[in-house]
Amino acid sequence: MGIIDADTHIDETEDTWEFMTGDDLKFKPTTQYPANPDPTKVPTRYWLIDGRRQLRFIRGDEESGTVVESRELLDVQVRLKHMDQLGTDIQVIYPTVFLMEATEKPEVSSALRRSYNRWLADRCGRSAGRLRWVCLPPLHNMDETIKELRFAKEHGACGVLKKGDREADKWITDPYFLPLYAEAEKLDLPICIHTGSGIPDFSPARGFSLAQFWRTKAAAVNGIETLIVNNIPAQFPKLRFGCIEAGASWVNFVDYDLRRRMKSRTGRVSVLGGPPTIIKSNVYQENRIYVTCQVDEDLPYILQYVGEDNLIVGSDYTHRDPSMELEFRTLLQQRADRGEIPNTAVEKILYDNPKAFYGL
Repeated sequence: MGIIDADTHIDETEDTWEFMTGDDLKFKPTTQYPANPDPTKVPTRYWLIDGRRQLRFIRGDEESGTVVESRELLDVQVRLKHMDQLGTDIQVIYPTVFLMEATEKPEVSSALRRSYNRWLADRCGRSAGRLRWVCLPPLHNMDETIKELRFAKEHGACGVLKKGDREADKWITDPYFLPLYAEAEKLDLPICIHTGSGIPDFSPARGFSLAQFWRTKAAAVNGIETLIVNNIPAQFPKLRFGCIEAGASWVNFVDYDLRRRMKSRTGRVSVLGGPPTIIKSNVYQENRIYVTCQVDEDLPYILQYVGEDNLIVGSDYTHRDPSMELEFRTLLQQRADRGEIPNTAVEKILYDNPKAFYGL
């Protein structure tokens, strides 16, 4: 059985910015280190972006289960060899530093994203199709965004990264984004709503930890429900949407909330305007929404809401956080062997569904 890892990452490196040219060069990030590092603590380093420091992780090989040549795509063959060891046929790659918007300046954001896209196109182009990537659109400029999507499609991208909260100072269903959705539908590129935020946060790490759920997982779930409430999937009937790395335990609440909304609006004009939300049977299948799950979630219950055809799974490769699960294939199969979930669901989650979602 083939395996498609639906959520992996890279750690940006100096090579990421080597595709900057012309006026973009003045925005090139540099690596900074603390002036007086504490020898008793884990070493830290930062990207200096637009005059502000953004954490650049220092990961250990043992704790992350990866090596730097693979994490930073310094050697594509090293990553492919590790994929062979894990039994993975294809990895879909998401960024690290771009999960949280790093700047308030559109010109800086666009310059960084253009270079990132070309860097990944170059690296993944050396993998014979086994490494696929998700495009970072320069959303402050819709004309440039359309150009980037076309470049990405021509160079092996299989999705478009979108945040579930405000991005380019607009919410996910703002009419401004309709050309993005139209072009993505035309190019058969799904909209990938990954955990993270499009709103820059320059507060100390201590402050971020107090709002981490709100700025990461909650933002992604908000994006999915907002899309459905505002009938965006209905407007683009061939466009697929994904909620990536937020788990799947929220699906029953969103299903309930949407149906409650629909019931309460019966016979009334929506205060939000537009046509009423129509839900027939399976919210997620009807709206072509795919959801990444964690292997230890209550999958029998979740499958009642999502169904076998719209769940996918990823390892969170390179990141060392609660979402990381390099052995997801084995753990899912063990649950099937215990009779907790059908074998058919395992086969679909591991291959058929991510293949359909990413158009592979």
